[in-house]
Amino acid sequence: MNDASSTAQAHIKTLLEQWCAAVRDKDLDAIMAYYAPDIVAYDAILQLQFRGIEAYREHWKFCLGLCEGGMLFQTHQLAVHAGGDVAFAHWLHKCGGTDDKGEEKFSWMRASAGYRRTAEGWKAVHEHFSAPFDMASSKALFDLQP
Repeated sequence: MNDASSTAQAHIKTLLEQWCAAVRDKDLDAIMAYYAPDIVAYDAILQLQFRGIEAYREHWKFCLGLCEGGMLFQTHQLAVHAGGDVAFAHWLHKCGGTDDKGEEKFSWMRASAGYRRTAEGWKAVHEHFSAPFDMASSKALFDLQP
């Protein structure tokens, strides 16, 4: 790995840490700063896809409203690959929050993202969150552990 790739990987890891912190803080503007205007996202809920930052902003606003208590939003087993002006990352994601009794409710998700270096720094241009599902029952498997 060359120095440019190592530097790009470090930037992406920092970007992801800041983004996760923004989600936990429920800071919609900081969350959206992570994305390029032409983001294409496949989130795990509601729609097949989201195209563009305004559509995804509305979705994020909805998602943040689902958690009344503290947010749980963490990357695990993060791998970042970078070269030139593009990069991608994949990780397992622990996502959830605390309920009205203060108990953590979460599930593990699979996540991947593609990035492009822009004049404003690295931005996510593609994002995908998903949960595995059981083919026989068509039910998501939210209780799997890494």
